Amino acid sequence: MIVQYWSDFLCPFCYIAATRMKKALKELELEDETKVVFRAFELYPTAKKEPHRNIVEAFARHYGMTPEQAQQRVDYICEMGRGEGLVFNYGTAYNTNSFDSLRLAKLAQSKGNDFGNVFIERMYKAFFEENIIVADHEALTKVAVEVGMDPAEVKEVLEGDRYAMEVRRDESEARMYGISAVPFFVINDKYGIPGAVDTKDFKRVLMKAYAEEEEESGVSGMVCGPDGCHPADDE
Repeated sequence: MIVQYWSDFLCPFCYIAATRMKKALKELELEDETKVVFRAFELYPTAKKEPHRNIVEAFARHYGMTPEQAQQRVDYICEMGRGEGLVFNYGTAYNTNSFDSLRLAKLAQSKGNDFGNVFIERMYKAFFEENIIVADHEALTKVAVEVGMDPAEVKEVLEGDRYAMEVRRDESEARMYGISAVPFFVINDKYGIPGAVDTKDFKRVLMKAYAEEEEESGVSGMVCGPDGCHPADDE
């Protein structure tokens, strides 16, 4: 089974949803049967690389809220994250341009999907727990090297434009699926799950997709050999 999910490291509901999805796979004992693939999606493609307003200030400005209302909204999101066992310091984070961090994720994925997922999980923690600036090359390098990436290659990628096409390709595929907001999960190119749904809802869709996959893999027809013709299952 293949689960693709479009996400940005700046997206709180993406981190929450990815955690719930992985929890669902674990509870269903389908972790070893499933390939989980992160797809890039920039939340703020026109954002600058320099931090400007923290999340609470940004919420107040963007949604026309009072500072108190914005704080309440952010606190609610933080409680959602903590309810999944995550350290969630969202209110003190800063949104910036995330393109370079997504390119670095593509470098990590080029080393193998499992390795890529290690880097991606570490990036979520770096932003939501440690509040790194995801446009800061020094901070990104520190995270990448920590998970085992070569510092020279990381430097080359960050200072150039490698993996830009791969990020753009993910975003183009998102448009093909009609995805305009994240998180968005696609299971076996058949089932779409928008948003941070509950773990039980992930389990329901994952079980359905897996059951159908098993049923399809069990289909067999007639074969012929030296001893005559018979159903393939009889061999």
